[in-house]
Amino acid sequence: MIRIITDSASDMDITWAQKHHISVLPMQIQCGEHTYQDRYELEADAFYNMLTQSATLPSTSQITPYTFEEEFLKVHAAGDEALVIVVSGALSGTYASACLAAAAYDEIHVVDSRNVTVGEHCLLSLAIRLRAEGKSVIQIKEILEDRKQHIRLLALLDTLEYLKKGGRIPATTALAGTLLSIKPVVSVKDGAVEVIGKARGSKNGNNLLVELVKKSGGIDFTLPLYLGYTGCNRALLDQYIADSHLLWESHITADALQILQIGSTIGTHVGPGAIAIAFFSADN
Repeated sequence: MIRIITDSASDMDITWAQKHHISVLPMQIQCGEHTYQDRYELEADAFYNMLTQSATLPSTSQITPYTFEEEFLKVHAAGDEALVIVVSGALSGTYASACLAAAAYDEIHVVDSRNVTVGEHCLLSLAIRLRAEGKSVIQIKEILEDRKQHIRLLALLDTLEYLKKGGRIPATTALAGTLLSIKPVVSVKDGAVEVIGKARGSKNGNNLLVELVKKSGGIDFTLPLYLGYTGCNRALLDQYIADSHLLWESHITADALQILQIGSTIGTHVGPGAIAIAFFSADN
């Protein structure tokens, strides 16, 4: 049997994963003096409630080689093979930890998704599909290594406050952005997050996101597509879906869109109110 192992940065539902022979290893969330296992000891809603009430920004830590080693021992003992798909190595040391632990096992195959959250989830969904089709673990890895280059992740942030708290932008920039209702659009490129545009107000932000999807080559609707939101409320995402209906209506109904609540790995840095879309580019 081919097992699939991932990290909680993929925002995969734990209960669903367990039913489909997928192991989700948790990132660690540090808030004050308390450390939590992401998704196991700290659900997304509880995390966002804590985030908005905390004066200091929580921190996340990578999965250790020891944690991977424990999981790989289970695979080895069962006589199985495993495909390990993890958050971008440019964003976390988790990939390095997985590779270090996997070095002693020929049956363990590690893939750097070069992405995170909904983008990482796209690659995971493709792996699950290929496994169901009867592909070997080597075949699946080769296909993922090729296809991951065509994943596009775009996100619209609702606030600059959390980027300021994390020291990623100056306080003056955050203040100016708040006063002008500036909504930055970010993307994942070469495994790292970068700002690729700015819009004034949510409506213009949604329109910019639609345009950037088109400029990214359009969506390949034969492959996995995911939308995501941060915070406890998906109203902003629902509005984006309505505003961007021309992207979907001839391919998929709005109620068939796959939607994830983005967890702490990204939520810590962007705060609530962000929306994201990840897809395989049709122009590949």
